[in-house]
Amino acid sequence: MASKKKTSTKKRSSTSVHKSAATRKRHDLTKKLRTDLKATKETLRAASAAAREELKLAKAAAKAEITVLKDQLNAVMKREKALLKVSEQKATMMWKAAEQWEKKQVAKIRKAFKKAPSA
Repeated sequence: MASKKKTSTKKRSSTSVHKSAATRKRHDLTKKLRTDLKATKETLRAASAAAREELKLAKAAAKAEITVLKDQLNAVMKREKALLKVSEQKATMMWKAAEQWEKKQVAKIRKAFKKAPSA
């Protein structure tokens, strides 16, 4: 009797098929995550650079505003000093005028007493 030779067709077990599929999918996911991470890092760098530029512009604008406000403050301070000086001069002139008026009134009263007959 002639025996038939078995032809070996190597079947892959379902376990090894699932295992290789899982490994392939894991590697694909890892690649995708790496590319996403790289893209995210680039976006973050760009956003950080843009934020730094915006901060520089805001700082420059604030410095300019501070300069304007300082100039306005100096102008107001000068005006206040001038007004204070004018007010002091006005008070001094009013005081002098009041003293002169008082002296005239006292002189009139004395003059009136000199003219009045003594009793």
